[in-house]
Order: sequence, then C-alpha cells, then structure tokens
Amino acid sequence: MSEWLEAVQWNAEGLAPVVTQDAASGRVLTLAWMNRAALAETVRRGEAVYWSRARQRLWHKGEESGHVQRVVELRLDCDGDAILLRVEQAGGIACHTGRERCFFRKLDHGAWLTTDPVLKDPALIYTRIP
Repeated sequence: MSEWLEAVQWNAEGLAPVVTQDAASGRVLTLAWMNRAALAETVRRGEAVYWSRARQRLWHKGEESGHVQRVVELRLDCDGDAILLRVEQAGGIACHTGRERCFFRKLDHGAWLTTDPVLKDPALIYTRIP
C-alpha cells in the first residue's frame, strides 16, 4: 500500500472516522467511517466511498440516491486518526432522510429539536428497481 495510506492510524476494526464537510459552506454534512480500501477508492474515484458498518461493505455515497460527494480536499488530523473530507454535495442532500445534512437535530432545553427541513421525500430518492 501507499505510504500516505499507511499514515492513517486505523482503529482495532481497521476503520477511521471521517467528517464530511461541504466545501463551499463549511457545514458538516455527516460523520462516517473508512477503511483502507474505502480511502483508496475515494482517492481513485474522486468521490466519497465509505465503509458501511451496517452493510459490511464499501458504500459509494450516492450509489442509490445519485447524491454523490465529489472530493475537493482530503485532510488528516494531527494524530492521524481522523479524516476530513471536503466535498461538493450533488443535489444538496447528504442525509438519507432527505435533508442537507445528517446533523439536523439540536439539543434545546433537554429536548432534541429538528432544525432542518426535508428537502426531498426519501421515498422519492430511494427507489429500488426490481
């Protein structure tokens, strides 16, 4: 493997957390995970590829929704154990709930309040062809 890939301090499961940020607005879109293969594929494609812990496989962001994340910049933190992915978000929707970002709830006086609107009904985004 490449030296740059080995510089990442992978956890015991071979993963590293990835903060994904909109390159234009600076807003945090999501927190996901990558393994070596996901990071290498992200660099090769120029689009975000994560490790899906739920699916136990590589997950090319937008593979079903079309909401791909084109990589503008990739950074590694000071400890080498967290990745920052700055992206251009296709369609302006990063969250499977149809919102701009996954961090759409805010703690307010002991309750989680939804602060961001649904931009597109998820049922219209995630349609499976038999």
